[in-house]
Amino acid sequence: MNLRFALLFAAAPSALAAQDVPEMTATLAAHAMLPAQSFVAAPDDAPAMFNMSGRFTGDGRTEDLYAIHDDATGLSRPFPGQPLQGFSGIRSLGGDRFLVLTDNGFGSKSNSADALLMFHELRIDWTAGRVIPSRTTFLSDPNRIVPFPIVNEATATRYLTGADFDLESIQPVGEGYWIGDEFGPWLIEVDGDGVVRQVVATEPEGEIIRSPDNAVVATPNPGGTLEPEVRAMRSGGYEGMALSEDGRTLYPLLEKPLWDPDAGEAMRIEGTPVLPMFELNTDTSEWGDRTLYYPLEDAGHAIGDFNLIGGTRGLIIERDNGQGAPDFSETPAEFKRIYLVDLSRSDGNGVLEKIAYIDLMRIKDPDGIAQRGTGDGTFTFPFVTIENVDRVDETTIVVANDNNYPFSVGREAGRADDNEFILLDVAEFLTAE
Repeated sequence: MNLRFALLFAAAPSALAAQDVPEMTATLAAHAMLPAQSFVAAPDDAPAMFNMSGRFTGDGRTEDLYAIHDDATGLSRPFPGQPLQGFSGIRSLGGDRFLVLTDNGFGSKSNSADALLMFHELRIDWTAGRVIPSRTTFLSDPNRIVPFPIVNEATATRYLTGADFDLESIQPVGEGYWIGDEFGPWLIEVDGDGVVRQVVATEPEGEIIRSPDNAVVATPNPGGTLEPEVRAMRSGGYEGMALSEDGRTLYPLLEKPLWDPDAGEAMRIEGTPVLPMFELNTDTSEWGDRTLYYPLEDAGHAIGDFNLIGGTRGLIIERDNGQGAPDFSETPAEFKRIYLVDLSRSDGNGVLEKIAYIDLMRIKDPDGIAQRGTGDGTFTFPFVTIENVDRVDETTIVVANDNNYPFSVGREAGRADDNEFILLDVAEFLTAE
């Protein structure tokens, strides 16, 4: 369905919200943590400024280590080195190995110019509850493929930073990787060494879509009107991106609804807020002619990750913006779910059916195996951003949070969140029909 045609349904009464979606049981099988204060050194050939990060997270520029103190977490910044976290995209590589993606840095273009973009291979010792990084790959653009000026424009190595892109999803394809970005939103192809091969603008069905953070957008004066193609929300670009089993089709999924300029609100179909899911051919880098839509339970929700787990069946994280428990958080976590969908099951408007879900705030832990977070046999995952899910085997999935280091406080008052990885036994959920 064409995006413009979809807008005709915005004012119609809602039928989609009436979906009766069954809840399935999730049981904790393992729990591992990477400590919040985990860092990696910048590459030897990177500019010296990257030996420190976080200098722009205060009021202006700060060149003194640990000069900015945060009472909410007890941490001080800038830091020596590059924070390894937080992780915003995962793929199971088999056994105890995982591919994860570090997002843009410190949360925005304006404060992340000294945060290098990177992805990692991890090994998780589930018995000991430890996360062991085994390989880090930094993104670079030495061949000048990126279609706009970057922070390291005048350097030979041209390493990419969080002021250039906001990386949120990753898929290994052939000998390289495809990465989904929020700022453009762009799709970026890199080789096995993280060198940019191409940057693809979002143009499904011939319609260009940009966000306010797109480098080619001219910000209007107060009271002005943005360009009509600016329809993706800020921090609403490609948060999830699945890959078909044959590796030939990407399914990038926006984190937030597109803006409907006619209605003056976020896009809806039959009254329900929806997120567009596009298709891109990895052989030709051309956009497909089909758009599917993921229905949100609430207009204030967002998705966190999306992976196919076999054929056309996939997992999508849907979450609210709350974190923590009511005893220390003004906006406690309430809605943290993973939904099962099937790309072959949608209505006449292309809106996906939700087949079943698990509640990450009600995970069974009868044996008390969690390192933290279990009370009365129930384990909770109360993080503001839960941005990693994939299937590990026929009965098990892996889930992890993006800890937004060093800012998120979801597990314990006064303490910056660690990156937590959990294995969930969800056999009934994965086979739900």
